[in-house]
Amino acid sequence: MSPFARLFGPRFEGTVLENEPMSRHTTYRIGGPARYYIQADTLPSLTRVTEALRAWGVPWVALGKGSNLLVSDEGFDGAVITLGRGFSACCYNEDVATFSVGSACRLSHVVREAFSHGRAGFEFAVGTPGTVGGALRMNAGTSREYIGSRVCTVTTLRPGTGLRRYNASDIEWGYRETSLPYDEIVLECELSTNEGNREEIRMRMERSLSRRRTTQPLALPSCGSVFRNPERESVGRLIENVGLKGASCGGAQISELHANFIVNRGGARAVEVLALIHAVQNAVADRYGIELVPEVRFLGFPQ
Repeated sequence: MSPFARLFGPRFEGTVLENEPMSRHTTYRIGGPARYYIQADTLPSLTRVTEALRAWGVPWVALGKGSNLLVSDEGFDGAVITLGRGFSACCYNEDVATFSVGSACRLSHVVREAFSHGRAGFEFAVGTPGTVGGALRMNAGTSREYIGSRVCTVTTLRPGTGLRRYNASDIEWGYRETSLPYDEIVLECELSTNEGNREEIRMRMERSLSRRRTTQPLALPSCGSVFRNPERESVGRLIENVGLKGASCGGAQISELHANFIVNRGGARAVEVLALIHAVQNAVADRYGIELVPEVRFLGFPQ
């Protein structure tokens, strides 16, 4: 246990790293060091961490697998909190046909578990790289299906206050966003399922995965879709029409396969990705009068 971890108490269960490069913890493989990178494996340890950070005045942010995140090259002068093994369970309740899932569990694991039990409703999420907690935060899904439609309850930790439990109806589920407060840490949720036929579920999963493989640049590091689609519009089409598909800045490039992806072709820096984001926003605004809203989250940048 590191000297800093000992400050959280002798029973702290987890890992504390200081000046940890965030490029190791994002799907972009980009990002400078976080002042502290803390993995809490149990609820008591997580509570101790958040209480200590509040007392010391250290800003913090909770992250999953960093699949929808761009961290600045200078890093983040605060604490990055991630949840460990005690928050990764995925348990099926046959009596009510629901899954109780920890925030640190990968969404792709829930998809596989649902299939193994012959339960439908998660085929749209096959191949999704992030955690359930991250998926809840951004209401992950497609234009027709999203995880919020599967949620029964969500449990969070509000530092300084304690646990909070939300029914799905307490939460506003928007396009790539929810009303869950960002000063609360998502711990677990209960997800509903539908009765299904395994072969039909398998076929829908294979179609969805095939569509991802043929339309998205999965072989290169990225954050997934960069911008939200405007109503009744495709960001990819807009970017193509302004001539920026394939444009590059240093090691960052607007994907030649899908223009709403900016990929790291090797050694890309956050400032280069940001330059492409601004170039796209300016070009689309000039031509169409549309202000593109980023879907990706930013960490460590000036407001």
